[in-house]
Amino acid sequence: MNVDVEDRNYVNALARGLKVLGTFRASDQGLSHSEICKRTGLSKATVSRLTHTLKATGFVIQDTASGLFRLGPAAVALGLVANAQTSFMDLIEDEMQELADRTGTLALIGVRSGDRMMLVRTWRPEGAASIWLEPGHRVPILGSSTGQAFVAALDAVAFEALDPDDDLRAFRDDGYAQLIANGFTSPGTDTRFAATINAVAVPYMAREYGEPIAFSCGALPGMLSDERIREEVGPRLRELVRGLELKTGQASALARRG
Repeated sequence: MNVDVEDRNYVNALARGLKVLGTFRASDQGLSHSEICKRTGLSKATVSRLTHTLKATGFVIQDTASGLFRLGPAAVALGLVANAQTSFMDLIEDEMQELADRTGTLALIGVRSGDRMMLVRTWRPEGAASIWLEPGHRVPILGSSTGQAFVAALDAVAFEALDPDDDLRAFRDDGYAQLIANGFTSPGTDTRFAATINAVAVPYMAREYGEPIAFSCGALPGMLSDERIREEVGPRLRELVRGLELKTGQASALARRG
């Protein structure tokens, strides 16, 4: 989503600070100033000021020996509050792990983060090699299964707020057609952002987020063929999400699409 540079209510300093916090991933053992600069695209001077402020407020801590930064107690507490508010995730914890194990895929939940989709939970299959993506990883909306499920279920007003181009409009229309026909969506080979990943996704309207999120399963093309998506993995994922909708009393994500 593009932000109007003339918007007086938009606080650039806050946005940059949040961008720094958003660079940390679950597997990071700590980030240097240069690594934060590379991930955010911000200058070293700007990152230095931001990390100083984030340290002072407890959102990051700095190891005295290595100089590396990690998320601090304030960020951890904020994450715990957010996790507690997403009660639907607890309802499908075991089912998502079982789905990952049965299909040999990485099962995950993706939510919109700016102009990308961010993975907030992942379940790796036991006893099987799988693609390695972790919470905090971001993928493009255009070309990803999570992105296609998200925009396909997004209402017209919210979709237009993304300032979509013709490619994203066509991507959305294709996803919507797939959801109507099959209940799940998988980008075509000509639109996938990565040729090394095959994935399928189903949208879910989460009250906690106020917009659709996406449940997805993905694997290397040799492990997850288009046929397996159509005949096995897609239907299993669709039924899991439908079961969650029944448990939570939540209508289909497509019910709010304009």
